[in-house]
Amino acid sequence: MGKNSGATNDGGILKNHTMDGEKIYIIDYNEKKLDETVIKEIGDCSEYKKRDTVSWINVNGLDNGKEINKIGKNFGIHDLVLEDIMDTNQRPKIDEFEDYVFILVKMLTYNRKKKKIEIEQVSLIIGKSYVLTFQERKGDVFGAVRKRLENDKGRMRKLGSDFLAYALIDAIVDNYFIVLENVGEEIDRIEDKLIVNPNSSVLKTIHKLKKEMILVLKSVWPLREVIGNLKISESTCIERSTSIYFRDIYEHVLQFIDAVEIYRDMISGQLDIYLSSINNKMNDIMKFLTIIATIFIPPTFIAGIYGMNFRYMPEYHWRFGYPLILGVMVIIMVIMVIYFKRKKWF
Repeated sequence: MGKNSGATNDGGILKNHTMDGEKIYIIDYNEKKLDETVIKEIGDCSEYKKRDTVSWINVNGLDNGKEINKIGKNFGIHDLVLEDIMDTNQRPKIDEFEDYVFILVKMLTYNRKKKKIEIEQVSLIIGKSYVLTFQERKGDVFGAVRKRLENDKGRMRKLGSDFLAYALIDAIVDNYFIVLENVGEEIDRIEDKLIVNPNSSVLKTIHKLKKEMILVLKSVWPLREVIGNLKISESTCIERSTSIYFRDIYEHVLQFIDAVEIYRDMISGQLDIYLSSINNKMNDIMKFLTIIATIFIPPTFIAGIYGMNFRYMPEYHWRFGYPLILGVMVIIMVIMVIYFKRKKWF
């Protein structure tokens, strides 16, 4: 029997205290006791379906289809549900069966090293006395839920599997806002760069964030319907008393979607600012070059006249002609510079 001591934060991703070989962990509890087991192979776990305790079986990694099929067989999970669990390109959805409810959600984490949002599919199966969760890889946002179970804080140990499912989904949705805070910090950094030095790397970052916001919106938008169905579900696996908690999650999902829309508008606004900054920068360059060219037009004109090879040109053989023409050129250039400065053109 192994003990899992919760989760730690590493680069924005909460990671389990499990060894590399450990892929499945089971938390079995009631009001009086809690047993936590970490195993490599699921074997026969049908006993957890018949216990009077609540069992949370979490599977890390979807690479072992045989183990997932074993779990499905032990708990009587439909083959189509197992296919949805293995296919990580699914959109959030909910399917209600006679003795269990299948929920598919997207878990968001922010990778600080890569400065990008990572999206992982999490599948939940809620039975009368158990919750099955399937994750693509190790690392999740359920550390606080595990600690609440271990420390027996609140009413979680006194309530059923539907409340455990609520706590897990709530942890996923709450972490959405943490991810959004990191995106907000990135947006602030981009704004500073736009003011100081708008360059091509800033443009790439803006486009990357814009694509990420669109992807996040596509991943979370269907969750409204999922939670909406959960709060009015008539499944025997969902108690009426738990519906109010799912209503709270529903409101959080709406708030998150509104916040993502605002951030997406801000990023689009940054793209407009970038284009305006580049245009202004180009205009300043063109203005500077135009002023320089204008200043040198009169001297060029004079030099062009006196560069003609006519034999009887005035001042051609005059001793002071050369310094006089140079002086006239300099005087004209100085007058034009003074004129442009008074006009505040540079």
